[in-house]
Parts: sequence; structure tokens; C-alpha cells
Amino acid sequence: MEAWSLFGLSEHLERLSKTGDPLEVLEATVDFEHFRGWLVDGLGYGDGARGGRPPFDPVSMLKALILQAQHNLSDARMEFMIRDRLSWMRFLRFDLGGPTPDENTIRLFRNKLTETGTLKRVMKAFDWQLQKKGYIPMSGQIVDASLVPAPKQRNTDVEKEAIKAGKTAREIWPDEPHKAAQKDTDARWTLKIGGKIRYRPDGTPLPQIALPVFGYKSHIAIDRRFGFIRESAVTSASLADGRVLPRLVTTDNTSSEVWADSAYRSQKNEKWLASRMLVSRIHRRKPAGKPMPHNIARANAAKSSIRAHVEHVFAHQKNRFGLFIRTIGIARAEAKLILANIAYNFDRLIFHERAQAMG
Repeated sequence: MEAWSLFGLSEHLERLSKTGDPLEVLEATVDFEHFRGWLVDGLGYGDGARGGRPPFDPVSMLKALILQAQHNLSDARMEFMIRDRLSWMRFLRFDLGGPTPDENTIRLFRNKLTETGTLKRVMKAFDWQLQKKGYIPMSGQIVDASLVPAPKQRNTDVEKEAIKAGKTAREIWPDEPHKAAQKDTDARWTLKIGGKIRYRPDGTPLPQIALPVFGYKSHIAIDRRFGFIRESAVTSASLADGRVLPRLVTTDNTSSEVWADSAYRSQKNEKWLASRMLVSRIHRRKPAGKPMPHNIARANAAKSSIRAHVEHVFAHQKNRFGLFIRTIGIARAEAKLILANIAYNFDRLIFHERAQAMG
């Protein structure tokens, strides 16, 4: 077709570049080739001596997973979008009319990265890339968690008890394999208490609304200076935030200060931080049955002005990436959220690099 001649295609892509293709900015900012070694080792790619159709380039496939995370697409929708968008094909380095990955290939690639732990190593490899650029963890670290919903499960009371007892879906529904395959026994219900606090005329706070949420929790720790996600974890929605603190806080920050809300304050966590020479800036709780002392309220307010920076991370992910867990099981949910964290760090790097260029 003449409209898709080589000259016409080149001209069209050139126009995309002139109008500002964000994927070209991403390509120029992130060294994707830096991940190749980790991807090849984790995927176990051979030298092709055994024959068969060669796999798609692992760096291109990683890029595809990042695009998928940024746009919250299902595997089937991702297959279509790769074929449909010229800017995506250029970014992924696929040829027009050539082979592109289908939904099964995308899913299997992501599962392989998850099963081998390669996805976590990619995130750590990017952290090393950041530090080489001068973005070392500094000024302390801020910890927080956010609920990420998943499709609600409809189970009987007996089935719920079996899930709480730790039984797998196959054990609960041994005669219904198709039903078992669609049941998520890792996600949990919890109550989300949120919204702006409202006060009565006498100054006492009104009760906040508690909404039930089914799904998982995304736990992160960011450095205060640059706002990059340095550590992360994924749990069921019902797990207490404070129990995850030791998995998130590191000792490689230039500052020993750790900020978090009152959900993370416990004697165990305070002792753990002190044993590692870390300074707790965790909010203090209101004394039971007593008004909050004025000095503690002021200290909490000062901590909030710093801790609030972590909320921007979750807002970015939820508003731009539309975070929602479509998959079954915590392993796949973790893969989804690690990719969202990597995608956020890419966006954050672009932000800092632009600021430096303008400054």
C-alpha cells in the first residue's frame, strides 16, 4: 500500500518525533541495555544451537512490560496496542509487518522474570544505574503502604475459613479445576479508613468512614532527597503495615532518619531501628482516652510535612498507571507492582534530568 511506503513511514515517524514522543525521551534517559545481562541470565537464553524460533529480544520485552504497567493493560490488550501504535513499535524496535509478541508470550515472559527473581534484580540494577548518575539515597527514608484492589471473590463461609487456614485453591476446590484457577486465596479483605478529617464545632474529630477493600498492599520506601523507590514489598491487604518495616528500611542512606506514620510505631520496630543506629521519625499515637499532648501534635505535624512526599508516589501510580490487580495470586501481584515501581522510577528520573537541564 503506497500510504505505508518506507518513505511515508519514515516521514510519519519523523513527525511524531517533532511533536514530542515521550518514549524517545524515555529511551534517551534510561540505559535499557544495562539490563540485558540480568535478563539473559535470568531467562536462561541459550546460544540458539538447538534450533527453533529465536525468542524475542529480552530488552524489547522488558520495555513492553514497562509500557503495559504505565497504561494498566491486560496481556490481550497489550498485544493489540503493540501492533497498533507506531511509536510503541519504534520504541520496542519491532518492524512494521514483522512478528510481535502475542498475549501468551507476554504472560510467559513476565512469569519467567517473576519465578526466577529477575524482576527484582532488574529493579536493583536500575538503582545502581541511578547511583552512578549521582542519585544516591540521601536525607533519610520514608516508608508507607497503599491498598491496591483486586477482583472481589464470592466465597461461602466454609470456603473463607479454608482460605484463612492457608489451604490452596486446588485443595479447596479439588473437583473444580477451572473454578480453582480463578480463585485468589492470597488477597484479603481489609477496611480502608480515609478521607479528610472533619471536626465538630467543639473541635473534636468526627468518625471517619471505613470502606471494605479486597486486594493487596504495596509497601515502599523512598529516599527523601530524590524520591526514588529504593525498596518495596507486597503483602495481602490485611497485613499490618508495621510488620513490614524491617523489609523496607536499609542502612545505605546518607542520613539515619526514618519517617513513617503511626501504624509503624511499636516497641519492636523502635528497638529494631535503634539496633541499626537509625533515628525514628515515626509518628506517635494519641494516648488512649486522653487528648493528644500539644507538643506531640506539633511534632507529628512537622513529621507529616516530610512524610507526605511518599503520598505523591502512590498518587502518580494510581492516577497515571491506574493500579489494579487483574492477576491471581501474590506472586503475580508482586510482579505487577514491581513493574509499576520501576515505571515510576523511570518517570522520576526523567523529571530530575529535565530539572537539571533547565537549571
